[in-house]
Amino acid sequence: MSISANINDFKKQLGAVKVKLIAVSKTQPIEKIQEAYDAGHKIFGENQVQEMVEKHEALPKDIEWHLIGHLQTNKVKYIAPFVSVIHSVDSLKLLQEINKQALKNNRIIDCLFQVYIADEDTKFGLGYDELIELLRSEEFAELKNVRITGVMGIATNTNNQKQIKEEFYELATLFNGLKTAFFRKQPEFKEISMGMSSDYLVAIEQGSTMIRVGSAIFGVRSRKP
Repeated sequence: MSISANINDFKKQLGAVKVKLIAVSKTQPIEKIQEAYDAGHKIFGENQVQEMVEKHEALPKDIEWHLIGHLQTNKVKYIAPFVSVIHSVDSLKLLQEINKQALKNNRIIDCLFQVYIADEDTKFGLGYDELIELLRSEEFAELKNVRITGVMGIATNTNNQKQIKEEFYELATLFNGLKTAFFRKQPEFKEISMGMSSDYLVAIEQGSTMIRVGSAIFGVRSRKP
């Protein structure tokens, strides 16, 4: 099926549950992203800062760019002028740098806390205790140019559906606890970013509000030479 057909299929599928589709365009050429855009899709996710900057410059300016990969503090300045949402906040230091660069650009940048939920050593993210400590800190209270809109998690890369379901359930439970304890008066705290091409149906079942889908839209990922 074509990219536009895949986009339309997802829109039909997600319409009833009101889940936001982020088309993961990492390593995909400009032409394929343009095809998805021409099909009416305007939300794209990138892992690498340099690639996101290049694509932002080449593509229509009403695209909503989401940074979903690990973000180094020294690269925040390159995306701060235009990024819509940063999904991968995994430290206070990073959040402080995003706040600093957002202030320089006279912006408030939406951020999600990346929470470590996988049974793997290769994933980034905050532990539950680390996140609570961050939220209680005076340093966090001083940040005025970031807006925390939710949490993000990546499940273990496994075929064990029960394990994936449990990991997503844990993230949704944490989100509800944070909402009650820290964000009760902040309606913008509403996003649970979880689920990719292989596990988005389980994620939606467990309460995801944003799914990050690449191969199910674009086909097998393009490889850079």
